[in-house]
Amino acid sequence: MHVELRQVTADDAEVLLKLYRTNRTFLAPWEPKRDDSFFTEDHQRRQLAQAGVNRRSGQALTCVILADDRVVGRINIDDIVRGAFHSAHLGYWVAEEMNGRGVATAAVAAAARLCFEGLGLHRIQGATLTHNHASQRVLDHNGFTYIGTAPQYLRIAGSWQDHHLYQLLNERWSQ
Repeated sequence: MHVELRQVTADDAEVLLKLYRTNRTFLAPWEPKRDDSFFTEDHQRRQLAQAGVNRRSGQALTCVILADDRVVGRINIDDIVRGAFHSAHLGYWVAEEMNGRGVATAAVAAAARLCFEGLGLHRIQGATLTHNHASQRVLDHNGFTYIGTAPQYLRIAGSWQDHHLYQLLNERWSQ
């Protein structure tokens, strides 16, 4: 299976909405609590418009995950900080039907290349719920190292939850 990333466009609103609706129950334990308005095309279009603003300002980059040219998930490179830090946060999800097939692992590898070769970052940080062993394996397979546990790190599924933090360093970074 060929996996690649593509920057989101306004045209992705419909397909992302369909994926979110189809995977609503599957994603619920791993994401912030979503109200019904999230699952509308209007909301998805607003999110994609904001993603464009964030990309143009250099703060973030949002991509869809493609498996054999079909959108199967989303990956976010958020909180891009330059200066002395040159770092970003990585978040991702794939549709339930794609779980366990190497899609997330390949997508994270592509995101790391994009961060290091395309964006010139020195460091990427990923965070997983402490019990999300599948996502931890994805990060491990991509060379991320565990750096600690952050108590009450993110509000997921309606409650503040602890997360394991991982990082990947660009050992070939240069100014």
